[in-house]
Amino acid sequence: MATKSTLRAINIGLTDSEREGVINLLNVALSDGYLLLIKTKKYHWDVVGPQFLTLHQLWEEQYQMLSESIDEYAERVRMLGGYPVGTAAGFLQYTTLTEDAGDILSATDMVARLVADHEQIIRNLRSAVDQCSDDFHDEGTTDFLTGKMEAHEAMAWMLRSFIEGEAVKPNGQIPSANAVAIPAGV
Repeated sequence: MATKSTLRAINIGLTDSEREGVINLLNVALSDGYLLLIKTKKYHWDVVGPQFLTLHQLWEEQYQMLSESIDEYAERVRMLGGYPVGTAAGFLQYTTLTEDAGDILSATDMVARLVADHEQIIRNLRSAVDQCSDDFHDEGTTDFLTGKMEAHEAMAWMLRSFIEGEAVKPNGQIPSANAVAIPAGV
């Protein structure tokens, strides 16, 4: 995404190549966050059933957090002299997530898809943290991305807890962690 011709000239102790690498990582994270925001908002609108109020409120909190996070990614790109992805086509080009175009899912399947997306983002951010530190020598962005990873871990944990709660047996026994899986087709 970022090329030398689109980078502003700044002197912050990183080479143009290092800044380009970091900006590309940030634009992927921004695009993933934007698509996850769209999915979370869509599920917030579509959820039905006995879990409606709980999930409707949880997803409202999460999409508000995601919206703030997206803005912070874009601002970080600008701090490094680049330009953030800012179009639907750009987001779809850079995201590592997939759309749920036209899918109307059960509440549990919605939660499972969001868990899978958060976990994908967490894995991506772990890799980006390593690259920012080892390859691009940008400890500021390393710290920034670590905080984002922790936020996604918390959101995934809340969602995962919902799915695990669905698996509790009527006698109160909880199946092993390996027995709780994302439903088929998700």
